[in-house]
Amino acid sequence: MTQFLRTLRDYAILYISLVVFAGIWLPWSLVAFLLYFLLPYRVGAAIGRLALSRGCNVYARWLTLVGAYRLDLTAIDALRDGPAVILAPNHPSMIDAILILSRHPNVVCVMKSNLTKNVLIGPGARLARYIKDRPPVRMMLDSVAELRGGSVLLLFPEGTRTTQSPVNKFTARVGLIAKRARVPVQTLIVETDSPFLGKGWSPFRRPLLPIKYRVRLGKRFDSPDDDRSFDRALEAYFRRELSESLQQNGWIDALNIQRRPE
Repeated sequence: MTQFLRTLRDYAILYISLVVFAGIWLPWSLVAFLLYFLLPYRVGAAIGRLALSRGCNVYARWLTLVGAYRLDLTAIDALRDGPAVILAPNHPSMIDAILILSRHPNVVCVMKSNLTKNVLIGPGARLARYIKDRPPVRMMLDSVAELRGGSVLLLFPEGTRTTQSPVNKFTARVGLIAKRARVPVQTLIVETDSPFLGKGWSPFRRPLLPIKYRVRLGKRFDSPDDDRSFDRALEAYFRRELSESLQQNGWIDALNIQRRPE
Protein backbone atom coordinates (compact mmCIF):
# COMPACT_ATOMS: atom_id res chain seq x y z
CA MET A 1 0.00 0.00 0.00
CA THR A 2 1.42 3.35 -1.00
CA GLN A 3 1.87 6.09 1.57
CA PHE A 4 -0.93 8.12 -0.05
CA LEU A 5 -3.42 5.25 0.18
CA ARG A 6 -2.37 4.50 3.76
CA THR A 7 -2.91 8.13 4.71
CA LEU A 8 -6.28 8.17 2.97
CA ARG A 9 -7.29 4.97 4.77
CA ASP A 10 -6.29 6.36 8.17
CA TYR A 11 -8.25 9.56 7.62
CA ALA A 12 -11.29 7.52 6.59
CA ILE A 13 -11.01 5.38 9.72
CA LEU A 14 -10.61 8.47 11.91
CA TYR A 15 -13.60 10.40 10.61
CA ILE A 16 -15.91 7.41 10.21
CA SER A 17 -15.09 6.41 13.79
CA LEU A 18 -16.10 9.87 14.99
CA VAL A 19 -19.42 9.47 13.18
CA VAL A 20 -19.88 6.01 14.71
CA PHE A 21 -19.19 7.46 18.17
CA ALA A 22 -21.90 10.08 17.65
CA GLY A 23 -24.22 7.45 16.21
CA ILE A 24 -23.91 5.34 19.35
CA TRP A 25 -24.38 8.08 21.91
CA LEU A 26 -26.79 10.60 20.39
CA PRO A 27 -29.81 8.23 20.28
CA TRP A 28 -29.03 6.98 23.77
CA SER A 29 -28.78 10.56 25.03
CA LEU A 30 -32.35 11.19 23.90
CA VAL A 31 -33.58 8.05 25.69
CA ALA A 32 -31.48 8.72 28.80
CA PHE A 33 -32.83 12.26 29.06
CA LEU A 34 -36.37 10.88 29.39
CA LEU A 35 -35.43 7.98 31.67
CA TYR A 36 -33.68 10.34 34.06
CA PHE A 37 -37.04 11.86 34.98
CA LEU A 38 -39.07 8.64 34.82
CA LEU A 39 -36.99 6.08 36.71
CA PRO A 40 -36.15 5.86 40.42
CA TYR A 41 -32.57 6.73 41.35
CA ARG A 42 -31.18 3.21 41.79
CA VAL A 43 -32.97 1.73 38.78
CA GLY A 44 -31.91 4.60 36.54
CA ALA A 45 -28.32 4.41 37.76
CA ALA A 46 -28.11 0.65 37.14
CA ILE A 47 -29.61 0.91 33.66
CA GLY A 48 -27.51 3.95 32.81
CA ARG A 49 -24.22 2.34 33.87
CA LEU A 50 -24.95 -0.89 32.04
CA ALA A 51 -25.95 1.00 28.88
CA LEU A 52 -22.81 3.14 28.96
CA SER A 53 -20.64 0.06 29.43
CA ARG A 54 -22.34 -1.73 26.54
CA GLY A 55 -22.04 1.32 24.31
CA CYS A 56 -18.35 1.68 25.14
CA ASN A 57 -17.86 -2.02 24.39
CA VAL A 58 -19.51 -1.63 20.98
CA TYR A 59 -17.24 1.30 20.20
CA ALA A 60 -14.13 -0.56 21.35
CA ARG A 61 -15.07 -3.49 19.11
CA TRP A 62 -15.53 -1.10 16.20
CA LEU A 63 -12.07 0.42 16.74
CA THR A 64 -10.58 -3.07 16.72
CA LEU A 65 -12.59 -4.18 13.69
CA VAL A 66 -11.44 -1.30 11.48
CA GLY A 67 -7.83 -1.58 12.61
CA ALA A 68 -7.68 1.70 14.53
CA TYR A 69 -6.56 0.05 17.78
CA ARG A 70 -4.93 -3.13 18.99
CA LEU A 71 -6.48 -3.42 22.43
CA ASP A 72 -5.38 -5.49 25.40
CA LEU A 73 -8.05 -4.87 28.05
CA THR A 74 -8.77 -8.39 29.32
CA ALA A 75 -7.06 -7.78 32.67
CA ILE A 76 -10.01 -5.57 33.68
CA ASP A 77 -12.37 -8.55 33.39
CA ALA A 78 -11.00 -9.95 36.66
CA LEU A 79 -12.63 -7.03 38.51
CA ARG A 80 -16.20 -7.87 37.48
CA ASP A 81 -18.59 -8.87 40.26
CA GLY A 82 -16.02 -7.79 42.83
CA PRO A 83 -16.51 -5.67 45.96
CA ALA A 84 -16.55 -1.90 46.14
CA VAL A 85 -13.18 -0.50 45.13
CA ILE A 86 -11.63 2.64 43.67
CA LEU A 87 -10.14 2.09 40.21
CA ALA A 88 -7.18 4.45 39.88
CA PRO A 89 -5.58 4.57 36.39
CA ASN A 90 -3.02 6.89 34.92
CA HIS A 91 -4.55 9.07 32.20
CA PRO A 92 -2.53 9.44 28.98
CA SER A 93 -5.50 9.74 26.61
CA MET A 94 -9.03 11.08 26.31
CA ILE A 95 -10.24 7.58 25.42
CA ASP A 96 -9.09 5.96 28.68
CA ALA A 97 -12.44 6.06 30.48
CA ILE A 98 -14.30 4.70 27.43
CA LEU A 99 -11.99 1.70 27.11
CA ILE A 100 -12.03 0.92 30.83
CA LEU A 101 -15.82 1.20 31.00
CA SER A 102 -16.11 -1.15 28.01
CA ARG A 103 -14.97 -4.04 30.24
CA HIS A 104 -16.92 -3.35 33.45
CA PRO A 105 -20.73 -2.99 33.69
CA ASN A 106 -21.02 -1.36 37.14
CA VAL A 107 -18.73 1.63 37.37
CA VAL A 108 -19.54 5.15 38.49
CA CYS A 109 -17.11 7.77 37.15
CA VAL A 110 -15.87 11.02 38.58
CA MET A 111 -15.98 13.29 35.55
CA LYS A 112 -15.34 16.88 34.58
CA SER A 113 -18.37 18.99 35.44
CA ASN A 114 -18.55 20.57 31.99
CA LEU A 115 -18.92 17.12 30.36
CA THR A 116 -22.36 16.72 31.94
CA LYS A 117 -23.50 19.47 29.56
CA ASN A 118 -22.18 17.62 26.48
CA VAL A 119 -25.05 16.63 24.21
CA LEU A 120 -23.53 13.23 23.38
CA ILE A 121 -22.58 11.96 26.82
CA GLY A 122 -24.19 14.35 29.32
CA PRO A 123 -27.70 12.81 29.54
CA GLY A 124 -26.32 9.28 29.80
CA ALA A 125 -23.85 10.35 32.49
CA ARG A 126 -26.61 12.01 34.51
CA LEU A 127 -28.81 8.91 34.27
CA ALA A 128 -25.89 6.74 35.44
CA ARG A 129 -25.42 9.21 38.32
CA TYR A 130 -21.81 9.87 37.42
CA ILE A 131 -20.19 12.25 39.86
CA LYS A 132 -19.14 15.78 38.92
CA ASP A 133 -15.67 16.82 40.08
CA ARG A 134 -16.92 20.22 41.28
CA PRO A 135 -17.44 21.31 43.96
CA PRO A 136 -14.74 19.09 45.55
CA VAL A 137 -16.55 18.51 48.86
CA ARG A 138 -19.71 17.39 47.06
CA MET A 139 -17.64 15.12 44.84
CA MET A 140 -16.01 13.49 47.86
CA LEU A 141 -19.31 12.95 49.70
CA ASP A 142 -21.01 11.48 46.62
CA SER A 143 -18.03 9.20 45.94
CA VAL A 144 -18.00 7.87 49.50
CA ALA A 145 -21.77 7.26 49.38
CA GLU A 146 -21.48 5.29 46.13
CA LEU A 147 -18.64 3.16 47.48
CA ARG A 148 -20.50 2.43 50.69
CA GLY A 149 -23.42 1.34 48.53
CA GLY A 150 -21.24 -1.23 46.76
CA SER A 151 -20.33 0.64 43.58
CA VAL A 152 -16.97 0.62 41.81
CA LEU A 153 -15.58 4.16 41.46
CA LEU A 154 -13.39 5.22 38.52
CA LEU A 155 -11.19 8.12 39.59
CA PHE A 156 -8.09 9.40 37.78
CA PRO A 157 -5.53 10.46 40.43
CA GLU A 158 -3.94 12.96 38.04
CA GLY A 159 -7.23 14.84 37.66
CA THR A 160 -6.57 15.46 33.96
CA ARG A 161 -4.66 13.88 31.09
CA THR A 162 -0.94 13.35 31.56
CA THR A 163 1.24 16.27 30.53
CA GLN A 164 4.44 15.43 32.42
CA SER A 165 6.00 12.01 31.99
CA PRO A 166 5.50 9.52 33.44
CA VAL A 167 2.54 11.02 35.37
CA ASN A 168 1.38 14.41 36.60
CA LYS A 169 1.49 15.34 40.26
CA PHE A 170 -1.45 13.55 41.87
CA THR A 171 -4.40 15.42 43.31
CA ALA A 172 -5.30 14.84 46.97
CA ARG A 173 -8.50 12.92 46.31
CA VAL A 174 -8.00 9.17 46.10
CA GLY A 175 -6.53 8.66 49.56
CA LEU A 176 -9.16 10.77 51.30
CA ILE A 177 -12.08 9.02 49.59
CA ALA A 178 -10.59 5.57 50.23
CA LYS A 179 -10.03 6.48 53.87
CA ARG A 180 -13.59 7.77 54.38
CA ALA A 181 -15.23 4.85 52.53
CA ARG A 182 -12.84 2.21 53.93
CA VAL A 183 -12.30 0.60 50.55
CA PRO A 184 -9.13 -0.51 48.74
CA VAL A 185 -7.61 1.19 45.71
CA GLN A 186 -6.95 -0.93 42.62
CA THR A 187 -4.38 0.67 40.34
CA LEU A 188 -4.65 0.30 36.57
CA ILE A 189 -1.53 0.82 34.47
CA VAL A 190 -2.40 2.30 31.06
CA GLU A 191 0.20 2.15 28.29
CA THR A 192 -0.19 3.31 24.71
CA ASP A 193 2.30 3.95 21.92
CA SER A 194 0.40 6.87 20.39
CA PRO A 195 -0.19 10.50 21.40
CA PHE A 196 -3.66 10.33 19.81
CA LEU A 197 -6.16 12.11 22.10
CA GLY A 198 -3.42 13.06 24.53
CA LYS A 199 -3.50 16.54 26.04
CA GLY A 200 -3.11 18.96 23.14
CA TRP A 201 -3.92 16.44 20.37
CA SER A 202 -7.03 17.33 18.35
CA PRO A 203 -9.56 14.51 17.79
CA PHE A 204 -9.47 15.49 14.09
CA ARG A 205 -5.70 15.09 13.76
CA ARG A 206 -4.66 11.85 12.08
CA PRO A 207 -2.59 9.41 14.16
CA LEU A 208 -0.49 6.54 12.85
CA LEU A 209 -2.62 3.40 12.89
CA PRO A 210 -3.03 0.93 14.42
CA ILE A 211 -2.58 2.24 17.96
CA LYS A 212 -1.39 -0.23 20.58
CA TYR A 213 -3.23 0.20 23.87
CA ARG A 214 -2.92 -1.92 27.00
CA VAL A 215 -4.38 -1.83 30.51
CA ARG A 216 -2.91 -4.09 33.17
CA LEU A 217 -3.76 -4.53 36.81
CA GLY A 218 -1.29 -2.91 39.16
CA LYS A 219 -0.97 -3.10 42.91
CA ARG A 220 -4.07 -3.09 45.10
CA PHE A 221 -3.61 -0.78 48.09
CA ASP A 222 -5.57 -1.22 51.32
CA SER A 223 -7.63 1.71 52.55
CA PRO A 224 -5.28 4.15 54.29
CA ASP A 225 -5.23 5.68 57.74
CA ASP A 226 -3.11 8.61 56.53
CA ASP A 227 -4.50 9.86 53.22
CA ARG A 228 -1.69 12.35 52.51
CA SER A 229 1.11 9.82 52.77
CA PHE A 230 -1.06 7.40 50.80
CA ASP A 231 -1.38 9.80 47.86
CA ARG A 232 2.39 10.33 47.85
CA ALA A 233 2.98 6.57 47.89
CA LEU A 234 0.44 6.08 45.10
CA GLU A 235 2.14 8.65 42.89
CA ALA A 236 5.57 7.13 43.59
CA TYR A 237 4.23 3.70 42.65
CA PHE A 238 2.97 4.93 39.27
CA ARG A 239 6.25 6.68 38.58
CA ARG A 240 8.12 3.44 39.18
CA GLU A 241 5.72 1.35 37.11
CA LEU A 242 5.78 3.72 34.13
CA SER A 243 9.43 4.74 34.26
CA GLU A 244 10.32 2.14 31.61
CA SER A 245 7.42 2.99 29.28
CA LEU A 246 9.87 4.89 27.12
CA GLN A 247 7.66 5.25 24.05
CA GLN A 248 4.73 6.64 26.02
CA ASN A 249 6.96 8.96 28.05
CA GLY A 250 8.56 10.15 24.83
CA TRP A 251 5.37 11.28 23.15
CA ILE A 252 4.04 12.82 26.38
CA ASP A 253 7.17 14.98 26.60
CA ALA A 254 6.95 15.82 22.88
CA LEU A 255 3.34 17.05 23.26
CA ASN A 256 4.35 19.04 26.30
CA ILE A 257 7.07 20.80 24.30
CA GLN A 258 4.55 21.63 21.53
CA ARG A 259 2.22 23.26 24.08
CA ARG A 260 4.89 25.54 25.53
CA PRO A 261 4.66 29.20 24.42
CA GLU A 262 7.57 30.43 22.37
